[in-house]
Amino acid sequence: MTATLIWILVALLVVGVYLSWTAGRLDRLHVRMDAARAALDAQLLRRASVAQELATSGVLDPAASIVLYEAAHAARQAEEEQREVAESELSQALRAVFEDPAQVEAVREAPGGEEAARELAEAVRRVPMARRFHNDAVGAARRLREHRKVRWFRLAGHAPFPLAFEMDDEPPAALVERAA
Repeated sequence: MTATLIWILVALLVVGVYLSWTAGRLDRLHVRMDAARAALDAQLLRRASVAQELATSGVLDPAASIVLYEAAHAARQAEEEQREVAESELSQALRAVFEDPAQVEAVREAPGGEEAARELAEAVRRVPMARRFHNDAVGAARRLREHRKVRWFRLAGHAPFPLAFEMDDEPPAALVERAA
C-alpha cells in the first residue's frame, strides 16, 4: 500500500516537473517572440523614417517625393490592425520610386545622396530578416501551444495566440543590388 502511494507520488512529481519545464519553455518562446517583434518594429520604423527623410530631402522629383512621403507617413502612423497593409504599401512605393536604376543613380549623385541611398538600402535589407526572425519565433510558439498538454493544462495562461507578421517586404532591386 505504501509502495503504491510512493509510486503515485513519484509519477505525479515527474508529471509536475515535466509540465513546469514545458511552461518555462513556452514562456521563453514568448519572450523570444516579444524581443523579435520589438526588433521588427524598430526596423520597420527605421525604414519608414529613412524613406521619409529621403522624400523630404529634395533629392527626388516632386511626384516620387509625395508618393514616398505619404506611404512612409502612413506606415509610421498605422494602427496595429492596419500595420501590415501600411508596411506593404511602403514596400510597393519604394519599388515604384526606385524601380529605375537611373533614379537610384540620380539620388546618389545629389549632395548627401550617397549616404541617404546607402542608409535606405540597409534599412530595406534588414526588414525581411527581422520579419523572418519574428515569424520563426511565432511559429515555434504556435507549434508548442498546439500540443494537447499545453491546452489541457492551460500552460499558456492568458497570453494571446501568437500571430505572424505578413507583409510585402521585397526590396527595390535597383537600390539593393547597387548597395550590395
